[in-house]
Amino acid sequence: MTTSAPLSGQIRQGDDVRHSPIVSHHFRSRQPDLIHHYLSEAYGTQGMRIRGNAGYRLSHRRLNAGAFRMDRVAQSGDLRIDVEQIDSVVVCQSASSMVNRVVDGEPHSFRPGDVFLNAHPGHPYRLRWRCGEVLLVQLDTGLLRQVAFPVPGRRPVPVRFTDLQPASPVLAEHWRSTARYVRHAVLGNPEASRHPLVLGTAARILAAAALAVFPNTALTDPGRQDRRDASASTLRRAIAFMEENAHRDISPADVAVAAAVSVRSLQLAFRRHLDSTPAAHLRRIRLERAHQELRMGDPRRETVSRIATRWGFLSHSRFTAHYRSVFGIPPSRTLHG
Repeated sequence: MTTSAPLSGQIRQGDDVRHSPIVSHHFRSRQPDLIHHYLSEAYGTQGMRIRGNAGYRLSHRRLNAGAFRMDRVAQSGDLRIDVEQIDSVVVCQSASSMVNRVVDGEPHSFRPGDVFLNAHPGHPYRLRWRCGEVLLVQLDTGLLRQVAFPVPGRRPVPVRFTDLQPASPVLAEHWRSTARYVRHAVLGNPEASRHPLVLGTAARILAAAALAVFPNTALTDPGRQDRRDASASTLRRAIAFMEENAHRDISPADVAVAAAVSVRSLQLAFRRHLDSTPAAHLRRIRLERAHQELRMGDPRRETVSRIATRWGFLSHSRFTAHYRSVFGIPPSRTLHG
């Protein structure tokens, strides 16, 4: 039996129907041909071949947020999977399965709880996946380039991972906690997951975590040109762009493009002139906008949580703590004041 349930459309809360950008999809089948076709489509793979014992079952649950997808995949057999190429970055966490992987002739074995990259994008690999469940996060390579801060106006250099295992056990746990937070606090929250600012922030959190956890070629140290460009005029252009576009899902790379400098120059300008970061300053602007909405809001129709998520704050408790530290009172008092 095969079922699929795309829930892209509507989240019903009483009589209130809202549209969510999240697409939830569940595939379940015992038929090898359908499973092969579905997985090839889901991961954009080329030349996939699956061999396994007859009659195995596969269940694939996906939360699709556009730039990233979070999957929970379980199967009942002993599968051998050959893939010629996959163009995205797939971070895998074994939940209850033993997985053996061969990439570039090097074998590795993974136990439940282990975190690893499936393969280098564009490279072939082989898997032996024993009965059990894995959690996958699929990231577009363009998202990684955005977070790795390419220099505007120059041809972006692809980010290349130099190791497919986490740099340390502590960083592996960082990935597990980050993915768990995004899965439950963002994608599992209908109110939060319908806001582009929240989803954009979640996407960059996952991409930044992948770059922090797995060794790669991304460079972050400012060069001579970056230091020259970290001027007060750069700061003014950046802040003006942030003020005008705070309601949109903008990244540090977008701000750098508007200021006509590299993101490293942008970061250095904020550190040099404000002792802050671009992300922190944008968060402060959005906090001010949320404060204005709380002051003007009707407490019979609005909630603190709804206003916070509208301005891209993923966690209600963190928003409350940050708001109190800036304005000296909890946001609920502003709304009901």
